[in-house]
Amino acid sequence: MTGDSAKADLHRYLQTGRDALLWKLDGLSEYSIRRPMTSTGTNLLGLIKHAIGVELGYFGPVFGRAVPDLASWLHSDEPNVDMWARADESREHIVDSYRRAWTFADATIDELDLDSPGLVPMWPEDRRHVTLHLVLVHVLAETHRHAGHADIVRESIDGTAGLRPEHSNVAPGDRLWWAGYRDRLEHVACSFEEDK
Repeated sequence: MTGDSAKADLHRYLQTGRDALLWKLDGLSEYSIRRPMTSTGTNLLGLIKHAIGVELGYFGPVFGRAVPDLASWLHSDEPNVDMWARADESREHIVDSYRRAWTFADATIDELDLDSPGLVPMWPEDRRHVTLHLVLVHVLAETHRHAGHADIVRESIDGTAGLRPEHSNVAPGDRLWWAGYRDRLEHVACSFEEDK
């Protein structure tokens, strides 16, 4: 396998995760995409806002590349500022910013070789010297991790699940089948209830 084909494979899987994150917003109201669905406030629009900072940070300064019009919230001291959208941050603005972050990151990916060196200052000393290959794997993994979070959040909102609209990667079955399946799992779990 050549470096170019390996980079193309990694890039393709990264794009699949990016697309999955955005698909989770489709058809939902502003309330639904901003609604905190876990005790730590996980919400769909916040996951995308977080992904913007990931792409800009790892494919910019790590490789000595200046990030254009860096979002001001990236410099905030507020905890978790990148995990939710303020009322004045529209869905359109965040989605557009994410797509612009892709363009910036894609230029880094296209212009550098997989063995190009970089430096991640916030990582431990023994791991902060990296290559584009390592950063690409890291961002791909983080993007898919958050796409998984988004999948569970979206399913909790309206039952929509899966990787993408044309191929969900979810077992076939209607609502009745899924209700029976869930009941079966609950029955098995209840057999261990005394472990609580």
